[in-house]
Amino acid sequence: MEFRGPRNRQINLEPQHKINELIKSPTVRLVGDNIEPGVYPLREALAMAEAAGEDLVEISPNAEPPVCRIIEYSKYLYQQKKKQKEIKAKSVKVVVKEIRFGPQTDEHDFNFKLKHAKGFLEEGAKVKAYVFFKGRSILFKDQGSDLLARFVSELEDYGKLESAPKLEGKKMIVMIAPKK
Repeated sequence: MEFRGPRNRQINLEPQHKINELIKSPTVRLVGDNIEPGVYPLREALAMAEAAGEDLVEISPNAEPPVCRIIEYSKYLYQQKKKQKEIKAKSVKVVVKEIRFGPQTDEHDFNFKLKHAKGFLEEGAKVKAYVFFKGRSILFKDQGSDLLARFVSELEDYGKLESAPKLEGKKMIVMIAPKK
């Protein structure tokens, strides 16, 4: 038996962007540092890149003519990765905290869970509150919806209702988003 390596592994032999001789357009629009921006014939742009000791990288292939930049290709890829990392870091991660009730939840338990929900909303997390109906307790749907309505009204100062109470299987669910 011979070892063939991982089955689903794809090796990317082609660069992600067209560089140097892989660019097929007769004219290109050059942008970048130390270059007069404008439309140049491909041969002239390649000669300028070679004189600078760098690569001609096609940045925007869908433009007419394609936009290219004279830059070292590895440096360009590094800058792209860095931009993607910054975008990912700036994106807001939404945290959803769940709070579970029974249809006959006592006053003390309700207040205890309410206090936790207030804390979650103040931290900026969404709260998913649900009443779980076990066995025949599904008969008490009215109690469950009343409980969730009371829960939402108590949290009006901390968050806003995102989705009204709805029954999904054995759960009656409500979503509350924090106020900005």
